[in-house]
Amino acid sequence: MFDKAFQRVNTFEDFRTELVEGKENRAGEELIQESRKKQKVDDDKETTELKQCLEIIPDEEEVTIDAIPLAVKSPRIVDWKIHKEGTKSYYQIIRADRKSQMYMIFSHMLKSFEREHLEDLYKLVKARYGSTRPVESMDYLLWNDMKIMFELHVEDEVWKLQQGYKVLEWKLYDSCGVHSLMMQSMQIYMLVEKKYPLTPPTLSMMLERSFKLIMKVKWLISCVN
Repeated sequence: MFDKAFQRVNTFEDFRTELVEGKENRAGEELIQESRKKQKVDDDKETTELKQCLEIIPDEEEVTIDAIPLAVKSPRIVDWKIHKEGTKSYYQIIRADRKSQMYMIFSHMLKSFEREHLEDLYKLVKARYGSTRPVESMDYLLWNDMKIMFELHVEDEVWKLQQGYKVLEWKLYDSCGVHSLMMQSMQIYMLVEKKYPLTPPTLSMMLERSFKLIMKVKWLISCVN
């Protein structure tokens, strides 16, 4: 009996130790479970965010993408010259891809130009002539139109001559942001964002032409309806 009792004393473990260890084990398991739950929530959140950014489209579905093909945008202008065919002369505009196009008059360029193309041509003309005045008639016309448009000056002859001229047409080239004013014996090209020294009579005639155009459009619409 003594030996049995002595053995029990030697192998005795406090029951509180068992409770503490059991509590610690449970706490560890709960911590692991909580960590797993948190990781799952984070993973689900990340997956949701990715789904918002990406749209998976099945291969069999046809998808239409609204994009502007690169070929639509014309390359920059790198040079220009006067091309003659018999008695006719043309402006030959040469682009970065070495392709060229012919224009008989400046207004034809404005119909197909974007603003950057117009600015490219202006820099080329200015670099070629600087402060000099070209001799050839077509060169002079191009240089003069560009100079009036980009380097307007109140003392230029064109602004003085408008006093006695009647406005025949007022037109906008929206692709390059230029509007032209056709008057008797001359035509003025102006950038839409700049202010030019137009006289009150000229402005009045411009508004009159614009009003008549609006009324004509309204009349045409009423006829169609």
